[in-house]
Amino acid sequence: TDPRGSREYNVGLGERRAKAVAQVMTNNGVNPDQLRVVSYGAEKPASPGTSEADYQQDRRVVLDDYPQG
Repeated sequence: TDPRGSREYNVGLGERRAKAVAQVMTNNGVNPDQLRVVSYGAEKPASPGTSEADYQQDRRVVLDDYPQG
């Protein structure tokens, strides 16, 4: 999420967005045991700027490939 709003609001919003993406992925065949939902709120911005374009970059989903084990 972008830095506007309270920390609690942003973390909650990010978590709801992440869970929605995870649900779409599981609906399309991804094993839910392979997914991990993490919301950083405004803690780890994609862009340090304060323009609307910067804020749009902060509203994102990141898919990482973690080793199994």
